[in-house]
Formats: sequence, C-alpha cells, structure tokens
Amino acid sequence: MNDRVLVFEGIHNFRDYGGYAGREGRLRQGVLWRSGQHGDATSNDLAGVANLGIATVIDLRGDSERQLMPCLRHDGFDGLVLFAPGETAGSELAPHEEAGSGITTAAEARAAMTRLYENMPFRTVLVRSLTLYFEALATRQGPSLLHCLAGKDRTGLAAALLHRLLGVHEDDVMADYLLTNAAGDQKRRIAAAGDSIRQRYGPQITDEAIETLMGVDAQYLEAASRSIIEHHGSVERYADEVLGVDAARREALRERLVA
Repeated sequence: MNDRVLVFEGIHNFRDYGGYAGREGRLRQGVLWRSGQHGDATSNDLAGVANLGIATVIDLRGDSERQLMPCLRHDGFDGLVLFAPGETAGSELAPHEEAGSGITTAAEARAAMTRLYENMPFRTVLVRSLTLYFEALATRQGPSLLHCLAGKDRTGLAAALLHRLLGVHEDDVMADYLLTNAAGDQKRRIAAAGDSIRQRYGPQITDEAIETLMGVDAQYLEAASRSIIEHHGSVERYADEVLGVDAARREALRERLVA
C-alpha cells in the first residue's frame, strides 16, 4: 500500500495528499489530509486522527448527508469545521448515488459519472464549499482534513484543483486521484453503496456497474478538467473567477503549503 495512505477500520480513503513536487518546491506532508466521512469511525480510528493535530475540517457533504450520517470526532477535537449550507451534490444524494439513477451496466455507469463530473465544478453549493476550502488553506495554520461522503468525487476534484494551482505535474495529479481505487477497504465501501443504490433504484444494476460508480476513473477527472477549460480557459482563471483564488491567494497557498 502506498505510504501516503492511513488505514482506518471505519474511515475510508484516508490519506495525505501532500508531498508532491510543485512548480516552486515540494508540497508539505502531514498538513493536507483527505478522507471519506467519519460516521463509522472506531475509537481507535479517532485516536489515530487525534494524533494528526487537525486544525481545520472542510466538509464537502450536503446538509442531508450531514444529518443522516454525522461525523464522529475525538473528545479533544477543537478544530474548526467548515461547510456551505445546502446540497453540494445537486440533491440530497452523494454523487455516486445520484449517477446510479436509470443505469444497469458498467458502461452506463461510466457515462453517468462522466456527465456528473462535467457539471461538478459549477454546482452552486459545491462552489461555495470549494471557496471555503481554498480560503482556509490560504489563511489558517495547522493540518487540514478535506472530506465528503465517500471521499472520492467532490474530494477528488478539490484535491486535484489544489495540486494544479500549485504546479503539481499532471501525472502526479492523476496518480493521487486514482489512489482512491486502492485506499482503504474498497470492497466494504462498494458493498455498502451497492445496498443503498439498489434499494433506491432497483436490483437490475449489475455488480460491475456498482463498482464503476464507487471507483474513480481517469476519464472522470479529465471530463471535469475539459469543462473547466471550455468555460474559463484555464484552471487558474476558473479558480480566480469562480472560487476567488486570485494571484494573492495563490501566493498565500504557496507560502503555507510548499516547502
């Protein structure tokens, strides 16, 4: 297993997304953490998270997800939790569940996820959440934790945007994104999601389709990137015009996150 990944029993996909070479140095390790939600965290999991000294949590889930699956925190947690009110997935569903509507096969699932990623960078509440994310990284000291429900789609987009703004090589951006397919207990995550998706949409959805919905694929992130470029010309202009990450904020990000 890649040494960026921390294995917790009840927190999926927990890992450090620092450490990569950027345009002006190497991203610091131990300050940029990402994961899925913590509703199933064990006491050992919470103790492990406590040791990381998280100062800021950026929660990309929507209101319905937070209500249904509140995250657990360790007793001594005194960090700041940031989120934008509303539904970041465009409805009360996580993106992979939203994409499951009307599909049966893996090919249909892949097409649905690709369409979802094309629109994800422009969803109003998610944009507000991403704005909070970059503001926190540029202004707050200490390690941060970025998460959503499964920790793969909204979280993956946010981490990729940061990597690109800091000049991480595109091969490393994609490699980090694709780590979701190897991090944590993927079989357990897929099984849990499969039950939920089939209860909502019916038993006709194949196992391969469920696996496609619950994994990540290079074409998903590429779809989001193409959409950003088509609308704004570059990631930097998107970040400036949509997320408020102007030249001064990018410099603040470099000062705090690049060694």
